Order: sequence, then structure tokens, then C-alpha cells
Amino acid sequence: MAVDDVIRLLGTNPVYRSRVTSQQIQDPEPASYGILDAPLPGALDAYLAQNNIRLYSHQCEAINALRAKKNVIITTPTASGKTLAFNIPVFSCLAADPEARALYLYPTKALSNDQYSTLAAMEKFTGIPAKPAIYDGDTPQSKRAAIRENSRIVISNPHEIHQVLSWHAKWSPFFSHLKFVVIDEAHRYRGIFGSQIALLIRRLSRVARAYGSDPQFVLSTATLANPEEFAGRLVGRPFTLVDTDGSPHGTRHFVLYNPFFDGIGERSAHQETKDLLISCVKGDLQTLCFTGSRKMAELFTIWAREDARRTSAHLAQSISAYRAGYLPEERRTIERQLKSGEIRGVVSTNALELGIDIGSLDAVIIDGYPGTMMSVRQQAGRAGRKGAESLAVLVAQANPLDQYFMHHPKAFFSRSHEHAIIDTQNPYIVSGHLLCAAAEQPLREETDAGLFGESFAPLLAGLAESGLLKKTPRGWVYAGRGRAAEAVRLDGMAAESFRILCNGRLLETMDRAQAYRDAHKGAIMLHQGEIYVVNEMDLEMHTIRVSETDVDYYTQPLKEVDLRVIETQETRELKGVKCAFGDVEVTEQYTGYKIKKGDTILGVEPLNLPPLTFRTKAFWLVMPDQVATSVSRAGLDLAGGLHGAEHALIALMPLHVMCDRWDIGGLSSPAFGENGDPTIFVYDGYEGGIGLAEKAFTLLPALFLSAHELVRDCPCKKGCPSCIYSPKCGNDNVPLDKEATVKILCELCQESEKYEMEGACTAGPEPAAP
Repeated sequence: MAVDDVIRLLGTNPVYRSRVTSQQIQDPEPASYGILDAPLPGALDAYLAQNNIRLYSHQCEAINALRAKKNVIITTPTASGKTLAFNIPVFSCLAADPEARALYLYPTKALSNDQYSTLAAMEKFTGIPAKPAIYDGDTPQSKRAAIRENSRIVISNPHEIHQVLSWHAKWSPFFSHLKFVVIDEAHRYRGIFGSQIALLIRRLSRVARAYGSDPQFVLSTATLANPEEFAGRLVGRPFTLVDTDGSPHGTRHFVLYNPFFDGIGERSAHQETKDLLISCVKGDLQTLCFTGSRKMAELFTIWAREDARRTSAHLAQSISAYRAGYLPEERRTIERQLKSGEIRGVVSTNALELGIDIGSLDAVIIDGYPGTMMSVRQQAGRAGRKGAESLAVLVAQANPLDQYFMHHPKAFFSRSHEHAIIDTQNPYIVSGHLLCAAAEQPLREETDAGLFGESFAPLLAGLAESGLLKKTPRGWVYAGRGRAAEAVRLDGMAAESFRILCNGRLLETMDRAQAYRDAHKGAIMLHQGEIYVVNEMDLEMHTIRVSETDVDYYTQPLKEVDLRVIETQETRELKGVKCAFGDVEVTEQYTGYKIKKGDTILGVEPLNLPPLTFRTKAFWLVMPDQVATSVSRAGLDLAGGLHGAEHALIALMPLHVMCDRWDIGGLSSPAFGENGDPTIFVYDGYEGGIGLAEKAFTLLPALFLSAHELVRDCPCKKGCPSCIYSPKCGNDNVPLDKEATVKILCELCQESEKYEMEGACTAGPEPAAP
């Protein structure tokens, strides 16, 4: 069976046909080849000829720019040959300069191993001595010194570099001749993590400068809405963008599939996804299915094998799971079997979204919108990698983002990529990296202020007052206890850490906010698919003790949020609605938790936890008097409408800004502050802010419009999880009023007259069946 046959099945099978909401067909594109400004070394020309490689236009553009000493960001799609575009200039440099070195940074060990194999093969064929080596937490101590001294290409990850920079003297041969820093899958470095990595890269540049080198940077990334801005913030240098793809592709079919087309959904979206996977595998399409968690990857595989076994045992054995946590040998085996065609279906987390070479696939099924259009296109791009016809299917979950796209397919297929946000001015992040930098070599105002921004001097003074820095004739030096690098977590904010223990065994660590939310006394928590109950939360010792359990209920925390405005930094007015952005102080008080089974409340228990108070960034909206009057005259609940609008805005912020709804908090009040104005706040859920509310403030009209469309077009009558109900609401989604929400959002999106004339400023008519 070919892709066309599966498309025909989706259009004729009554079960599938009713759930297919839209389909896009993208015509095939031939290859576009380029020309190099100067010839390559003979060994590299021979390597390309041996492998029947003719360079695409974007590869030539990147190579030319890198050989012209420019920093380059490459944003062409997956499988377009980005790796070759930076490997060739690196090997050219190594051939011309016997002392030259290069550093390759990857976010996962699987990618590091994949790149090592590629580099080793290039070295073997060309004879250019690269001596590539992986240097990470798994590298034996016995091999480390030799790698530091002899390897000309070191493959590592940000976490390892964070630890070794303070030992830079051991790396002097490497840093003295560092010519290139390659950062692959750079889009992974955004939000809090990206802000930490941006400061780490500045520390790396600073150490290299001390040894007399000034490396070029190469970023390889998925397509972003703001690639040059993103690269500049991540590295702190100007970049040349390469974004026109010259690689070929075949006909691409993309299907939107909604199990909740009728607003109900008879079966879970996961079961529907499993059925589609089986249909593709039975139709002899080699298929990759993406799902959101390790546990679901395993469950999908079990369900699919059970179903396929009814057809044949061989078919069942051709379906496999793939995820982080497997042993490297297991992952390599699965990758080889995918390339050979022995495996016909694989269920994976986003571990296979990245650029690991797994050969050509026929179809991709995405179990739920993965959070960004960038990820959608990365995942869908795994099919048809060698120019063949391909199929991608997005199976919607019941949440607002998924359902928004199902009801607005044009918005999905025309959607531009999101803005990747990095904030290098968050004082809580910068402070930690200043301590690390001072431990690496003394900080000086005249040479280092440009790396760390406007807050450099004030933060130095504050850290000195705390006894963490000391001024000497050589500059500011680290004066704290212990290693500075140990106190800075690259994967989050520097914060109090709680240890989760089960019978003395450490399960994981959480910061205070997460512990309050997920691991308070009495909470039911999940860890790697196992269920635990929290028996004790020791706030002084930062220890949480849990025990395994097997219950059929769950817990949901309740919290109250208080907020005060510290400083308004920017204001604008949109059709009478006052919009502002600035600094706020948020206080979150966890007051209790509900014990629930499904939607049934079994009980409510009190909590007595100290409040969490932090300063962050927010935007807020002050409604004009006529909005409140209009809502009241219609007999609707103003508080419920503001609350629903707050939820809708937060739910659709990831549509415009690359983030997760859990990164954002909100507050709405029908009478806020001294003036008693109806107000909605949306704030970054991290100390100091990380740029999410700031970016959203610049995109408010688009955010208002999409939130209005989401709620207006949802087929429910009074609100549901697909529009204004939120799984993270501390008030248990009370009060909520859908009609009032639509009315308020209608005002915000500046289309009130249009929709009042059409009678659309209500919940709206039931949409027609697709």
C-alpha cells in the first residue's frame, strides 16, 4: 500500500472520515545546487565525489559565509544537510592550520555519538587529522588528558563545558587555537535554559579571549520567527542567516485529525493514534509516531503490538519504542533497524525529533500538538527524507491549542514559526554566571561589562556586599564557599532544592515552587510511570519523603494569587483597553488540595505552607467602563468572563511565543487596585522574568484575535477544557462564564462592532461538521 492508499482510507472509512478536519498537499520540489566562492581542498572534493554528494544552494551559502569569517545561523529543515554545511569549513580550516581546534556542542548524547561517527568517517577518508573525541560525563578519567591535549574536534554538551571552564588551564592547548564553536539544535536553548546557556557561551568566549583566540560560531537550528535576533542573544555577536532550503522533497500530505470533532470524543486520542499507526504499518508504510512522554511511548508500543499480533506475529515484532533512558546499544540497534527497514513502526518521544540519521520514512503521526510549530515541522520532516512521497498526521488532544488548530486549519497551515525567547538581563541568572566567571578569571569592568550587560556593575557591588565577590588589584574574584559552578543550575533558576526520597533512595529534586505544587504532604505524584504518595514535607531540611502506592485518585492543589505593580515600563492603548508592561511582585499561597477521581471530588484537605513571593515581569489589561457595563447588562458574570479571558490568553500564548503554558501565570480581578478597575494580568512564572510577557506584549493584537477565535468557535455551551478550563488553575476553574469571556475577548480583538452586528458576541453557532 502506498501513501495514496492510506489517504484514500482516511477519506472513505466512516470512522476516519468524520475525524479528518483538513488536509494540505505540498507539491514536490527539485534540488537547487550552489557554487562555492573558492575550491575545496582536494581531499574534501574527493570525499564529496566518493559519496555522490553535490552541494545544495544553502550548503554553499553557509560554507562561503563561514570561509569569509562570518558567524552563521542555518535554519533549513531537518534532513537538508546542515551538518555537512559546517563540517566542510571546519575540516578546511583543520587542513590549512595544523594547530586549529573546534568545539561541537550537542544537547543529547545520542546526537554526540551520531556526529562522532560522521566526523570519524570524514577523517578516515580525507586523511585530515581531526582526532574527534567525545568529552562528557561518561568520558573515562584515563582518556581526558589526552583528549584535552590532542583532539582537534571536541564533541561535548553545555553541562560539561559549564563544569570544565574553571579548569581552563588544563585546556590551554585547545583554547589557544579554538577556531570554531558549533552549536547544533540551538533552538533547544530557549526560555530559562536558553538564558543560562547564553551566559555560559559568554563565559566560554571570555576564556577563549584570555588565551588569544576569537572563534567563529555556527548555529544549526529549526526554523524560527526571529533567527538573527535569537542567535545574537544566545551568543552576543551578529550573525549571517542561511534559511533558503535547496534540498529536494517529494509530495507531502499533512492531515489534521480530530477525535473530538463532535465536542465529545468517544475514545481517547491515544487509542485513535494507535489505530492510525496500525493502519499505516499494515499498509507497509514505515511510520514514526511521536508522543509526549516515555510512559506513553511504552504504552503505545504495547497496544500496537497487541493489535498487530492479530494479523501476524512478525508484524507485531516490527513495532518498537524509542526514548531517552534506553542503553546506548539499544538505541543504536533500533536506529540500524529503522535504516534497514526491519522495523516498520516506532513510537518515540521527541528524542527522534532531533537530527539523528534514521534513514527514510514514509509517514509520521504526531500524538497531540507538541507545543510549537517548529516541533511540528521538525517531526513531520522526518517523513520523505529522500524525496519520496510522505504523510504526516496531527492527532488533536482536547486542550485549547489543539482544538484551536482543528477549528482553524488555515491558521495552522499558514502559521509562521514562533519567537524563541532569551533574556540575558535577568539579574538572578546573570548573578550566578558572574560568580562562575569570577572563579574562572578575575572580572574587570573595562573588559567584561560588554559581555554581561547593563546590570554588570550593580550586580558586582551587590555580590561583594554578600561576601561572594572580592575586589583585588587583578579584578573581582570569587570569594564564596564551594565551587561556583555547582551553585548554578543550567536547567533552571538558582533556587532552594527539595530532595524527594523513597525509603532513603533519591528519586529526584524539585525547586520550592514545584514542590509546593506537586509534592506537598498528601499529594499523589508520578515518577517514571510509578505512583507515590507524599508522607512528609520537611521545610527546614528541604526533604520530602514518599512511598509507593496504587490508588485510582489524584490530587489537585488550590492556591490564591496576590499581585502588586512595582513599576510600569511601557503602555499602549488598543481600542480603549489600557495595556501595560512592567515589574510586578507576585505572592502565591497554597491553601489546600482536592482529592479527585475523574471529575468527582472525594474530599478537600487544608495546607499550611509559607507563601511564595517573587518579582517578575507581566503585561496587564485594564478594561474600559463600557466593557463591564455591557457584560452586566447582558446578565453575565464579569469575574467569570475576566477569568475565562485570562485562561484563553495563557492557553494561546504558546501559539505566538515559544513557551509552555506552565511557564506563565495569571490573575484577573473585576476590581483591582485603588481604582477598582477590571484587570487581567499575565506574568512570567520565574523570578526576574524570562522575556515571555515582554514578547507577548508586542504581539497583543494577534494574541487577542486567536484567543477570541478559540473560545467563540468551541462547540461547548458553558466552557470546557478545549477553551477556557485550565488544568493549572489554582481556583479550580471557578468562576468561569463563557459568554462573558467571548464578549470581553471580542472587545480586546477590536472587532466588537463586526461581531455584535452578526450576533457573534455570544458562544457562537455550532460549527458545521467537517
